[in-house]
Amino acid sequence: MSLTHGDLANPNNRLLSLRNACRKAPSFTRTKALHALSITLWYTLYQPVYICNNVISLYVELGEISRAAKMFDRMPERNTASFNTVISGFSKSGHAEKAWRVFSEMREFGFSPNQFTVGGLLSSPSLDVRVGTQLHGLSLKYGFFMADAYVGTKLLCLYGRFELLGVAERVFEDMPLKSLVTWNHMMSLLGRGGFLKECMFLFRELVGTGEYLSESSFLGVLSSVSCENDLETSKQLHCSAIKRGLDCDTHIVNSLISAYGRCGNTNMVERVFEKAVSWDIVSWNAIIGATAKGESPLKALRLFVSIQEHEFSPNQGTYVSVLSAASRTQTLSFGHQIHGTLIKNGCETDTYLGNALIDFYGKCGSLEDSRLCFDSIPHKNIVCWNTLLWGYANKDDPVTLSLFLQMVQTGFRPTEYTLATALKPCCVIELQQLHSVIVRMGYEDNDYVLSSLMRSYANNQLMNDALLLLDWSSEPSSVVPLNIVAGIYSRTGQYNESVELISTLEQPDTVSWNIAIAAFSRSDNRHGEVVELFKHILQANIRPDNFTYVSILSISSKSCDLALGSSIHGLITKTDFNRADTFVCNVLIDMYGKCGSLTSAIRVFEETREKNVITWTALISSLGIHGYGREAFEKFKEMVSLGFKPDRVSFISMLSACRHSGMAKEGMELIWKMKDYGVEPDMDLYCCAVDLLARNGYVREAEQLISRMPFPAYAPVWRTFLDGWNRCA
Repeated sequence: MSLTHGDLANPNNRLLSLRNACRKAPSFTRTKALHALSITLWYTLYQPVYICNNVISLYVELGEISRAAKMFDRMPERNTASFNTVISGFSKSGHAEKAWRVFSEMREFGFSPNQFTVGGLLSSPSLDVRVGTQLHGLSLKYGFFMADAYVGTKLLCLYGRFELLGVAERVFEDMPLKSLVTWNHMMSLLGRGGFLKECMFLFRELVGTGEYLSESSFLGVLSSVSCENDLETSKQLHCSAIKRGLDCDTHIVNSLISAYGRCGNTNMVERVFEKAVSWDIVSWNAIIGATAKGESPLKALRLFVSIQEHEFSPNQGTYVSVLSAASRTQTLSFGHQIHGTLIKNGCETDTYLGNALIDFYGKCGSLEDSRLCFDSIPHKNIVCWNTLLWGYANKDDPVTLSLFLQMVQTGFRPTEYTLATALKPCCVIELQQLHSVIVRMGYEDNDYVLSSLMRSYANNQLMNDALLLLDWSSEPSSVVPLNIVAGIYSRTGQYNESVELISTLEQPDTVSWNIAIAAFSRSDNRHGEVVELFKHILQANIRPDNFTYVSILSISSKSCDLALGSSIHGLITKTDFNRADTFVCNVLIDMYGKCGSLTSAIRVFEETREKNVITWTALISSLGIHGYGREAFEKFKEMVSLGFKPDRVSFISMLSACRHSGMAKEGMELIWKMKDYGVEPDMDLYCCAVDLLARNGYVREAEQLISRMPFPAYAPVWRTFLDGWNRCA
C-alpha cells in the first residue's frame, strides 16, 4: 500500500486509506494497525467514531468478537452505528444474551434503535422465539416495516427456523415492502415444507412484479418438488431458467437434477447433467443419487467409477448413494470395494457412513457383515438400530426380537418404523408381546403401526384378531387400515368381501382400486368385471399406476386375451411409456409371449430401458414357448455376460426352452452349472430336467438323474419319466 505526501500529512486520509486496504483484503495485522492509529490519532480525527466503527466491523468480520467488544467498551464517544455493529457481531457469533445486553444498554443511553439494530438481533442463530416475538412487536411500534424489507425478511428467517410457517406467511403478507431476498426466502420456507402449489403461486406473483429473478428464486421452488406428479412443474421451471439464462448456473443444475430425480425421470436427469457447463461434487452426488434410486442403479456405479477421472473426490453423500445403488444391483463385490476405501480413509465408523454399510449388507443378505459394521460404530443412533433390525426382519430371522429388546435396554425409544419392522418376523407369542408394548407406548392409533400389526396377525393366520384391530365404529374409517383389511380378504380368497369393503370408502385411493382389481382378477370367471372396473377408473379421471397395469395385464396373460393386453399397452404408450417401470415391461413381455405375439414381446424387451433378471427370463420363456431354443440359449448367455445372476425361475425357463427344442446336452450343462450361481436344484427343477432327458430319448440318463436326487422323487417326477419312456418305447 502506497501513501502520498497528502495522505501522510492528513491523519484522516491515512486512516481512511488503511481502512480501504483492510476492506479489500481483511487481515488481523492490518486491522490491529488501524486500531492502533485510531487510538493514537483520536483527538485529531475529523470523524473518530466513524473510523472506530469500521475497526469494530473489521474485527467482527475476522471473528475477533472479543477484541471488537473491548474496543467498543473503551470508545470515548459512540453513536447508533457503534451499537448496531457490536450487536450484529454478538448475534452472528451466537452470543444472543450479550447482544441483548448491549441493546438494553443502548436504550439506557438514550439511543433509538433502527431497523439495523433489530435486524442484527434477529440474525442470532440462538435467539429464542419469545424474544423474536418481542422484537416483532417493537418493529411494528417503530414502523420499521415501512422503511424497507430488511426487518421483515429477518423475521421470516426467525419464524422459519422454528418451523412457524403460518406466522411467517402472515409476516410476509403484512409486509408493505418486499425485496427479492424476501420473496426468495418465503419460497424457500414453503419449499422445505413441500408446499409446491403455494411456492408456484408466489413464483408467478414474483414474475408478475417484473423483478429480475436470481438463482435463489428457482432453488426454493425446485426444493418443493417431491414426486412424479410434479414433473410438469419441474419442466416449466426448467424452461423459465433457460429463458433467463440461469440454466448454466451450477446450483440450479444441481437442483434440477435432484428435482427430476425425485420425479423419477432419469432421462431428464442425464440430459441436464450432460448439458451442464460445469460440475461440482454436489452435481455428481445429485446424479449418482438420482440414478441409484431410479431404474438404472448400474449407471450410478459407472458414474462413481468415472468421478475420479474428472478429478473430483467422493464425499459422504457420494458413498451413501453408491452403496444404495450397489445394494439394488446386489453387487456385493462392488460394495466390498467401497467398504475397503472407507476403512482406508478411516471413516467406516462414522455414524452416517456406517449406517449406509449396515443397510447395504442387510439388503444383500449378508447379515454377519451388517452386524459387524453396526458393532464398529461408536455413536449409534435410532437409525442404525432400525436399519439393522430391517435386515434381520427381511430374512424373517428370529434374532430380530432379541435385537429389539437389546435396543430398548440400551435406552433408545422405538419409533413407528422400529415397531413395524420388529413385527414382520414375529410368531404368535412374540406378536402378542409386541402388541402390548405398542399399546403401552401409545402407538395403537398410529396408522402405520396399526397396518403392520394387522398384517402380522394375518400372516400368523389370526384373521379375526387382525379384523378386531380396526375401529369399525369410527366414521369415516381411515383408508389405510381398510385397504389392509381388504388386502387380507383378497389374499385369503374372500374376494367378494374385499370388493364390498372397498366400496364402503367415500374417497378410495389408487391403492384401494388396485386391491379391488387384484381381487377380481384372482377370482374365477370375473375378468369381465375387472375390465368394467378399469373403465370406471378411467372415466372417473383416476390415473392408473403401474400396479393397476400389472393387475390388468396379468388377466390378459391368464386368459390369452391379446386384444385386451395390446389395448392396455396402447394406453400406457399414449399416457407416457417412460412412466412404465421395469415390472410393467416384464408383464408385457410375458403377456405377449403367452398370447402368441413373439414379435411384440421382443419389441417391448428392446424398449425396456432398465432390464433386470426377470426381464431377461420373461424373454427367454417367450422364445422357448415358441420353439426358439437356440435363440433363448444365446439370450441366456448374453444375460450372464452382462452381469445378471440367473435365479431358479431363469433355469426353469431355460430348461423348458431346451425341452421344446430338443437341446438335451445344453440343458444338462445348465443343470450342472446351477450351483455355480447359488441355485440349489429343487423338485421342480429336477422334474424339468427329467422331462428334458426323457422326452428327447435319454431315458437311462433320466433314471440316473432321479437316483442321484438328494430327496425322494415324488409322483410327478416318475410320471414325467414314464411318459418319456413310453414315447421312446
